[in-house]
Amino acid sequence: MMDDAITIKTSNLTKAFGENTAVDKLNIEVRKGELFGIVGPDGAGKTTIMRLLTAIMEPTSGEAWIAGYSILHEGERIKEKIGYMSQRFGLYEDLTVMENIHFYADLYNVTKKERPQRIERLLGFSNLAPFKDRLAGNLSGGMKQKLGLACTLIHTPEVLFLDEPTCGVDPVSRRDFWKILYGLLREEITIFISTSYLDEAERCTRIGLIHRGTMLIIDEPARVKKTMKMPMIEISSPDTRIARDIISKVEGVYSVSMYGDRLHIAVEDRETMGKIIKECNLRGIEIQGQREIVPSLEDVFIAMVKGSA
Repeated sequence: MMDDAITIKTSNLTKAFGENTAVDKLNIEVRKGELFGIVGPDGAGKTTIMRLLTAIMEPTSGEAWIAGYSILHEGERIKEKIGYMSQRFGLYEDLTVMENIHFYADLYNVTKKERPQRIERLLGFSNLAPFKDRLAGNLSGGMKQKLGLACTLIHTPEVLFLDEPTCGVDPVSRRDFWKILYGLLREEITIFISTSYLDEAERCTRIGLIHRGTMLIIDEPARVKKTMKMPMIEISSPDTRIARDIISKVEGVYSVSMYGDRLHIAVEDRETMGKIIKECNLRGIEIQGQREIVPSLEDVFIAMVKGSA
């Protein structure tokens, strides 16, 4: 029996397409009311995981349970309990905001009696009330995402699956979207979200960093950052590309990542910093500043990927 506090559980969940293993022995547990994030680049297996957990796709091996129901044997029961917003959610652009919501209410068999209160609430928290008569095709990208979320929530699901919901959305709309998600957490809706944005991963209760179908680590974002034991140095230079190529060859340097005019360098020890400065001076690379920093999630992810390789 599954613990009532666990909403999502997987056991060696695996999906292969021919010789390519998209998801490899996934083992996770997500508690009720948690905001769990799967974080990784394109092609890491995030969408495949979403499709497996929503009982859209059958696994090659392994099992998973959503709200106590098996993805192998109780897929239809699972679909009654969840909301799933895919990367290309099916809004009808020639229908208005209200017509789209009513269409999805019909699909989810929401009664006429239940609709007015639910729709009023959804329009309210998504700030779509002033645009309820506007065609979906005339909405901005951020507003389309909010409408997609409203349609997904019309039947009040227990678990919400969101596959990169803010991809391509402007920063302000991304912020507003996350405010809505935090509101849903207060209602104890479990949210399972995938993203390639490392700054969004910071907002999750827990995250799983995934690379080529393999889960590298699962923990709270702050704890994930502490797993990197080696020092992280930041260097500012107007010649970051040349500096990166030179520094990456210095003995004691583990990884180098470029952020505009800054480089984040993972080093074996603090003495390596002197070697880096000396090598840059010899090569005529201007160093405008250097300091030791706390690793970001991206730094940790890059180091883990290198380690796994």
